[in-house]
Amino acid sequence: MAPTVKSTAALLFATLASPASAAQYEQYILAPSSRTLHPVSVYQVNGSVTNAASLTGDAVGSGVFQDVSAVTYDFGKIGDVDADQYIGISFTESSLWISSEGCDATADAGIDEALWFQVDGPGTLTPDRKHERGAFRYLNVYHNTTGSIEVQQITVEFTPMPHWSDNSLRDYTGWFHSNDELINRIWYAGAYTNQLCTIDPNYGSAIVHLGEINSTQGGPKFGPDTWYSNTTISNGSSCLVDGAKRDRLVWAGDMAFAVPAVTVATYDLISIANALDSLFGLQNKTSGQLPYAGVGLFDVYSATYHLYSLIGIADYYLYSGDLSYLRNKWSQWKLGLTFSLSFIDDSGMMNVTSPSDWLRFGMGGHNIEANSIFYYTINQGISLGRALGEDSTLLDSWAKSAADIKTSANRLLWDESAGLYRDNETTTLHPQDGNSWAVVSGVADTEEKMTSISAGLAARWGPYGAPAVEAADAVSPFISGFELQMHLLAGNASAALDLMRLQWGFMLNDPRMTNSTFIEGYSSDGRLHYAPYTNDPRISHAHGWATGPTSTLTFFFSGIKLLSAGGQKWEISPVLGDLRNVDAGFSTNLGLFSSQLTAAEDGSVGSLVFTTPPGSTGSVKLPGVSGSLTSTNGTSVSLVGGMARNLTGGTWTLQRNSVVPAQGGAAAKGLLSPALAFVAAALAFLL
Repeated sequence: MAPTVKSTAALLFATLASPASAAQYEQYILAPSSRTLHPVSVYQVNGSVTNAASLTGDAVGSGVFQDVSAVTYDFGKIGDVDADQYIGISFTESSLWISSEGCDATADAGIDEALWFQVDGPGTLTPDRKHERGAFRYLNVYHNTTGSIEVQQITVEFTPMPHWSDNSLRDYTGWFHSNDELINRIWYAGAYTNQLCTIDPNYGSAIVHLGEINSTQGGPKFGPDTWYSNTTISNGSSCLVDGAKRDRLVWAGDMAFAVPAVTVATYDLISIANALDSLFGLQNKTSGQLPYAGVGLFDVYSATYHLYSLIGIADYYLYSGDLSYLRNKWSQWKLGLTFSLSFIDDSGMMNVTSPSDWLRFGMGGHNIEANSIFYYTINQGISLGRALGEDSTLLDSWAKSAADIKTSANRLLWDESAGLYRDNETTTLHPQDGNSWAVVSGVADTEEKMTSISAGLAARWGPYGAPAVEAADAVSPFISGFELQMHLLAGNASAALDLMRLQWGFMLNDPRMTNSTFIEGYSSDGRLHYAPYTNDPRISHAHGWATGPTSTLTFFFSGIKLLSAGGQKWEISPVLGDLRNVDAGFSTNLGLFSSQLTAAEDGSVGSLVFTTPPGSTGSVKLPGVSGSLTSTNGTSVSLVGGMARNLTGGTWTLQRNSVVPAQGGAAAKGLLSPALAFVAAALAFLL
């Protein structure tokens, strides 16, 4: 029997599989149909290796490693042996970091050490789970001594989604399809990225070299680093983390996009709840301060990530409808908001005293990003308080604080000459994060400002995406996710689609990437260097915060918006941009939400059929469309000004007056009217 190396790491490159709810779109799903994975191909060979390709696929082969030699497989199983032989393995997400010495990095400098096994005879070799890599595309197999060893098979155990049965990994509860193949692939790559970022919480990163060198000190540090994935980061059997390889910890900011993307793809609520529980378990019981990140990181305060934790509870309630969960967290939530309110000074805004954020530079003072997030969070709190019957006096005081923030931000930070918000009163920097958040949150107080911000940020795009000027030479898929929403709220659906194709298309198609998941960040010139880090192999290529398009496509382009817990109240307000058709849906605890629509020649909605759960109620907004909606029970409701209200759950079909369907490849722009854009507290569904 041949010795076998069986890696307990996740894989970034996998065969296509099938969703349960949308089998007609099975060609897009990247999750595997089995947890046992085999190499797809040989990427490269170094030294003397015979029959390396015989180890690809699921058949038993015979690859002989002679003397010092190595093979890189598009992932990774390692007979007859001479005495005192060793086999080593290492992992990389990007082809750039394939190395004869070790893995790509989890630490702030250098690379991570390879795993070595002494082979005394035939048998199976399996790394300990404490060396679960979590994500990789390439598995390197090394032989570093004279003599030879025969390898007959390589397999990989797929460990994400540990609470799902082995044959259910492709059973998505949501789907998305349009006439644009790239857009479809982007939606499913986001869904797959978050599956990889859902881990057994007993195998979070140990971050062995935390604090030895950081992004401000420079490097590199020579020699491979030790690494372990053996930190217990939450209760339960699964947990949603920021990155599949690194950090494998709970970060509230990353959840801003991971949570809604999970909602519309797999509806894996338990992993979300376990992650939120871990954050609130670290809350300071006296001050109310919430952690920058969950178990495994040193204690750091971040004004924005503190707020993201509060937003996470609001999001969980919105998507789950679990009032008991909200009630159990409410006292902690109020304490957390009170902590943030204590930072409001006589300007009417929060004075940010911590530099920690999403790795941008220069955080501090009356920062527009932080105050916009704060404004949004307060309004979320008011909605949550009303659901719980909270004292109106308290909620009124919160509303006043929010109003003051909005007034002061527009008075002190709006730069009329630039048509953008300044980062704070002391700088001329016009940040991507703060301007995007100002629109998303509702701080931007006129349609003209929203339109100006959309145009201003779009004008800054380079060949690889939208620059985050507040982070020096960086493109941030995280912040660009908010920019996508900003363009849609500003009535510029075409800009949102253009940015997806430009930036996420680059991430999905570039040969240095995994071609199946989304990277944490990179340079504005397309180099796989992320400005906050000095160690490029450290960059995560499967990062949940980069999955903004998945929920944005569902919520905006299919138009399915949840306005109250679980979708008890909803709105159908699709916008197509230059798409000609969209078919999308997902389920909550209440039931199925789905929408199928096509474009008319003028870019407005030409046909629409949608379904919402029985017992729910909602409205429809179709700017520029006249006609009526007919339910399967025979009820007909006329559109008035393109709107219909107080509709009951069920299946409804648009009967449009005088519609001309879009022809062939005509690209209808179909912008969303800013006057109908939802902002402020009504935007609970966004995050």
